[in-house]
Amino acid sequence: MHRFFTSDIQAHTAAVRGEDVKHISRVLRLRIGDCVQLCDGQGNECDASISAIAPDAVTFETQPWRRAKSEPDVSVTLFQCLPKAGKMETIIQKCVELGACGFVPVQSERCVVVLKPPYEGRIERWQRVSEEAAKQSRRGIVPVVALPEPLKSLDFSAFDTVLVAYENEHTVSLKQALRSGAHKTIAIVIGPEGGFSEEEIAILTTRGATSVSLGTRILRTETAGMAMLAQIMYEVEP
Repeated sequence: MHRFFTSDIQAHTAAVRGEDVKHISRVLRLRIGDCVQLCDGQGNECDASISAIAPDAVTFETQPWRRAKSEPDVSVTLFQCLPKAGKMETIIQKCVELGACGFVPVQSERCVVVLKPPYEGRIERWQRVSEEAAKQSRRGIVPVVALPEPLKSLDFSAFDTVLVAYENEHTVSLKQALRSGAHKTIAIVIGPEGGFSEEEIAILTTRGATSVSLGTRILRTETAGMAMLAQIMYEVEP
């Protein structure tokens, strides 16, 4: 069943606007009476049938709302140091599918890519990738892509666990870190192609991060976040 996000919700009706109107009426060729799933972007979903189609909106009659079963019990935000070329789109797409709840692009010392303001165009494109991946994977939210931040300005006060993947960590594994206690809000920090400098690791650890090993093999930056997120979900989800 097709899935759409909307915040235009009334007691027993809802409306979808914007680009999805054309997708519903012209691409999918849905008609009055056809059924879809709607999601409010806050983790709630419902079954709904089309009651009216207009050029600027598709209106639905909604069934009772329920919590989306696709949302994990743990909230994981990926702090991803900026990678080369179009890798960020792939990282966002796959990590949304795996259950990430948010993304923060990070400018670090060894990033080849340097983003300069205005950021709006790049962030809008990444946010569209997030939304499409959320629809495809039947997520209950659309993970938000935040504005880029320099590594030295990162604030982890909103998280109970902060884990940074570091190739020179040989003592603490990701599994050990995850089994050290309960985790509800997790930040994972992934370096760029050139990795983190020792100074950056020191900055992160003084702010409460735990450096962890992802194993004996060195992963590419676009692989590390996905691998780390998959392992986290396996370990903490029931």
